[in-house]
Amino acid sequence: MRIGFIGLGRMGANMVRRLLRDGHEIVAYNRTPERTKEIEAEGAIGAFTLAELVEKLEKPRAVWVMVPAGDATEAQIEDLLEHLEPGDTIIDGGNTNFHDDTRRYARLKELGINYVDAGVSGGIWGLQVGYCLMVGGDAAAVDPLVPVFTTLAPPKGYLHVGGPGAGHYVKMVHNGIEYGLMQAYAEGFEILHAASYDLDLHGIADLWGQGSVVRSWLLELLASAFETQGQDLAHLKDWVADSGEGRWTVQEAMERDIPAPVITLSLQARFRSRQDESYGAKVLAALRNEFGGHAVKTE
Repeated sequence: MRIGFIGLGRMGANMVRRLLRDGHEIVAYNRTPERTKEIEAEGAIGAFTLAELVEKLEKPRAVWVMVPAGDATEAQIEDLLEHLEPGDTIIDGGNTNFHDDTRRYARLKELGINYVDAGVSGGIWGLQVGYCLMVGGDAAAVDPLVPVFTTLAPPKGYLHVGGPGAGHYVKMVHNGIEYGLMQAYAEGFEILHAASYDLDLHGIADLWGQGSVVRSWLLELLASAFETQGQDLAHLKDWVADSGEGRWTVQEAMERDIPAPVITLSLQARFRSRQDESYGAKVLAALRNEFGGHAVKTE
């Protein structure tokens, strides 16, 4: 199948490589021409403007947008619309808010252009093991893309989960769950790291991956990190970003009156990691000193 692909970052480029290996024809474009030239050398059809990308696709065209969610995706789709025609399809593979999906779908439908949202999980390992794909959109728009989805995904790793926005909705909750899992592992291994025993954390992480009820791919990645970076992780700062999906999951839970304490607290832990020092902790120390004369530390 021939498909256009916009965005050749770490994930995007590897997705193109996986598609090329399975015989798909990819017309690739990146804002930075050097990235386009790199993937062109690996077999993709290079395009250096959006007009050129669209010109090199067969009607009805399908274009996968794989750029950062938010303003970048919004701008890319707007620019792309200047060149597409009724019957063409845009696939958004970024971590878009599902509310944006439903808005875009309605607008593009008026123009006769199909819109498909694809939640993608797999990170930098997707080239090797495949990407889990959670796809939303009308069946008429999704079905012609199944050859692309089945190539990108491992066996049983692709599902059309529902209508417009459903793919990114499921991916949002997926990432919220991921926050909780990661936080649980972080807390558990912090306890092990502080233990009075001389524990091999890489060995324990690897051990738990062998039939334990807490085994997971995340645990395998942690074992790899301990092996290659040392179990003290001394070179890393305790600063953790979030890309938005955890916040959206918590907001959705609140709007639907669903308690989600683990996901919520794991999100709050990430916020705390970004503070050089906690003003709230200073307030707590001051209060304990005021009412009980408890000891405080001063600079």
